Amino acid sequence: MTGAGDRILGLGLLVLAVAYGWAAQQWPEPFGGAEGVGPETFPTILSVVLVAGSLYLMIKPDPDARWPVGKSALELAISVVVLVVYTLLLEPLGFVISTTLAVGTLSWRMGGTPVRAFLTGLISAVVVFVLFNYGLDLSLPGGLLEVN
Repeated sequence: MTGAGDRILGLGLLVLAVAYGWAAQQWPEPFGGAEGVGPETFPTILSVVLVAGSLYLMIKPDPDARWPVGKSALELAISVVVLVVYTLLLEPLGFVISTTLAVGTLSWRMGGTPVRAFLTGLISAVVVFVLFNYGLDLSLPGGLLEVN
């Protein structure tokens, strides 16, 4: 039964993609998708990409797939915890602070020095914030940095 793990993961991701795609259609504009193509369709595009990836895992699994053990499994668990905490802190802290912390922590765990990792997180957060807020006209949460 080689590839069973990939098929199980693919099925789980497919369920997640369908649920996310359905939920994205329930959101009010701009995320609900009033235009044919534009920033409003971003969540739907994410859902379609996740569906395609999960179907690929189910149809063509890696025959030599091995689930990580030991340190690798611990690093993956830490990454999942960081992403969950990120979602919880996004509204109260805002996009820039939350993203800086999340990207910085993940970069540091991947082997970067703490200063470089968190600088990468800050630069990434600011670039994406400016691109989304001013380039795509999608407002990201300002949180603690919100100017009233």
